[in-house]
Amino acid sequence: MPEFNRVVPIMRMFDVGKAKEFYLDFLGAELLWEHRFEEALPLYMAIKLGGCELHLSEHHGDGSPSANIRIETAGLADYHKALLDSGYRYARPGLEKPPWGGCEATVMDPFGNRITFYEADGV
Repeated sequence: MPEFNRVVPIMRMFDVGKAKEFYLDFLGAELLWEHRFEEALPLYMAIKLGGCELHLSEHHGDGSPSANIRIETAGLADYHKALLDSGYRYARPGLEKPPWGGCEATVMDPFGNRITFYEADGV
């Protein structure tokens, strides 16, 4: 049986400035790298949030808006507080306890992609 490792989602974006404001400033991600084939062509970039890597792309066909991803998160209550304290005007996520257990906070990026940060019970 082959060994499977990490997953790197590709999320569609339409505005680099809004993407950086949301992912870097609000969520606290780190920019790993950016790539354009030429100056006027779409941007493809990689970001890191703790141990999670996401790719964001302006390229048509790379992902579609309204993607939905879940990110396992340790220390979710503290992260949730940091999100609320950040002053970002376009998202005020709640901290919810779903019927299946654990705790979740969901945010929508400026392009309709939904990110749910979750922590299992007993973590």
